[in-house]
Amino acid sequence: MAETQKTSADIGIVGLGVMGANLGLNIAENGFTVVAYDRDSSKGSHLTNMAQEQLSDPSKINAYNDITQFIIALKKPRTILMLVPAGAPVDAVIHDFAPHLEAGDIMIDGGNSFFKDTNRRVEELAKKNIHFMGMGVSGGESGARHGPSLMPGGDRTAWEHAKPILEAAAAKADGEPCVGWLGRGAAGHYVKMVHNGIEYGLMELITESYDIMHRGLGLNLEELHKVYKEWTKGPMGGFLMEITADVLVQKDPLGDGYILPKILDTAHQKGTGLWTSEESLTLQAPTPVIDAAVTQRVLSSTKDQRLQASQKLAGPKSSISFNGDKTAFIAELGNALYGAMMLTYAQGIHLLQVANKAYDYGLVLETVAAVWREGCIIRSQLLKDLRNVYRNSPDLINPILDTNYSAKIVNTQENIRKVITTATPWGLPIPGFTSALSYYDTYRSAQLPANLLQAQRDYFGAHTFERVDQEGTFHIQWSTTE
Repeated sequence: MAETQKTSADIGIVGLGVMGANLGLNIAENGFTVVAYDRDSSKGSHLTNMAQEQLSDPSKINAYNDITQFIIALKKPRTILMLVPAGAPVDAVIHDFAPHLEAGDIMIDGGNSFFKDTNRRVEELAKKNIHFMGMGVSGGESGARHGPSLMPGGDRTAWEHAKPILEAAAAKADGEPCVGWLGRGAAGHYVKMVHNGIEYGLMELITESYDIMHRGLGLNLEELHKVYKEWTKGPMGGFLMEITADVLVQKDPLGDGYILPKILDTAHQKGTGLWTSEESLTLQAPTPVIDAAVTQRVLSSTKDQRLQASQKLAGPKSSISFNGDKTAFIAELGNALYGAMMLTYAQGIHLLQVANKAYDYGLVLETVAAVWREGCIIRSQLLKDLRNVYRNSPDLINPILDTNYSAKIVNTQENIRKVITTATPWGLPIPGFTSALSYYDTYRSAQLPANLLQAQRDYFGAHTFERVDQEGTFHIQWSTTE
């Protein structure tokens, strides 16, 4: 561990797990002096070794396991970036470090914290005149080391001070850093939450397309790899499509063949997808593809139940078979996936626009789309379209209402229908595609059967209803038919 040094460090990193260590190295490599802290001295030693191997000037980063030495080494106003697990660990770090800080110092939470926790921390630290930002960080280990997408929100003063460091460390798209102040309060963590919700939806759609081609069309892993590799070159090109192509032909390091068939078919969720779904219902900005993705992860984890059900619940009478033109159908599937992905982004953006008004964040959605263009898990060519939408119409409630954006979805809707009518008779679960299409058909419907729903609610609970021919709310005494 480093000896106490003069007060010279530009930023302090607290938490030297994968993200903290790699982001610290990234910042140091970009010319800033970094001090790092972790109670586990072995993590500090590991970071020091990484710096010796990877940095031209290893002295740019030093690790401590003593809070006092760490604090002394920071320039004033001190800037501390926490990269620790969300929840109680963040509060524990604030509790341990706040007594050592002074008015004007800055704390940044770079974890996946729940936005309401971030609101509370902003208010609590403001009472001590300590600036606080909640900042979403996306890109995983590689992104942290070489350029993540950064989503800071909260104290504007803190942003202006940390801006040079964060812009240097962030991913670059067309020469622009993929970071920007997103708004007041918990805006940064809210945007990251929705980012992760969109991520859930996109991953569900991609896995459904894989299932359709693998179990439905009988494509082997090498053939699937070629399909996804080709799709990376088109409008769906992005991180998730790229890693899907890679995963399909990854060799098993412990045996023969590929690893994918040997991975258990269960998935889990850490909360951000669920939070997005909960928020969408609270704010009445539906995200059905994301909801379906969360549900499928939960269902996938019930492996024992699914094994039992597979022996008791009948599927289609005929076995899976496809007698058509596979090449043509794969092209249709690609178009369907493109349209469903556009609808998933639209649902997330719609939620952000509604939340922006509900919570007075001051979000600029063009900035959100720009920040997501590189470095993050959901980066894709589609974000250029979204950025253009909100450059031209900053207040648009839903990008589906943009003429150019909607035209591209309209051009795929028949393909989505074809995919659904092909896969459903096979008994393959495709809730992502069906949710995307139902959302599309509901959103475009001038008339829905909700009039019957209103009548039912008034019948059994006197909940009242609205009329098309008069203003106000109404209730009638419903007659029982014999």
